[in-house]
Amino acid sequence: MDEKLIEALGHEFNDKNLLAQALTHRSAALHGRVSYERLEFLGDRVLGFTVADLLLDAYPQEKEGALAKRHADLVRRETLAEVAREAGIAVFIEMSRGESESGGRENDAILADVCEALIAALYRDGGIGPVRDFISRFWTDRLHAPPCPPEDAKTRLQEWAQGRGLPLPNYKTIGREGPDHAPHFLVTVGIEGWDDTEGGGSSKRAAERAAAEAMLVRVGLRD
Repeated sequence: MDEKLIEALGHEFNDKNLLAQALTHRSAALHGRVSYERLEFLGDRVLGFTVADLLLDAYPQEKEGALAKRHADLVRRETLAEVAREAGIAVFIEMSRGESESGGRENDAILADVCEALIAALYRDGGIGPVRDFISRFWTDRLHAPPCPPEDAKTRLQEWAQGRGLPLPNYKTIGREGPDHAPHFLVTVGIEGWDDTEGGGSSKRAAERAAAEAMLVRVGLRD
């Protein structure tokens, strides 16, 4: 097992087959190999439970509705893909050459699915302890920021524009930097009557959210 992967996961597997399954894309599931899809199913539930438990400890006075908003932000595809990139997981995913060459290792959906599958593998191999350690390590900063329940910037900006009879915000990807396993996208958003704002992120959607946040500041809806 690669030492970098062990370090990222914080756990050395007793059952190496579990780890191999969690890292196997369906394009490489040949000759009896099993893909990560079944583990992904479990990992989604384990992640949701663990994050909910951590939120209860972190925000003892917060009401259920606010906790639910935080939870949704912490377990969505983009967050999982960002964690997978931070952990350097992409290079360990087993996939066909064609899938890889078509950008599979940059695909948010694949990265998120593998991250969930790895959480399930950690749970089945070592119980909730390794899972909680992994999630605490990569989610703690996200758990505590921002200090108020998150609001989807793109939705807020769209509602603001529609409320003023303006066309919908227009997002454009203007750049992509960095290696395949850790890309950085640059996106602008335009609103009729306002100068464009720019945002960056590890996925196009994250960059769009950042650009929308910048526009909300410009129009006076964010500090």
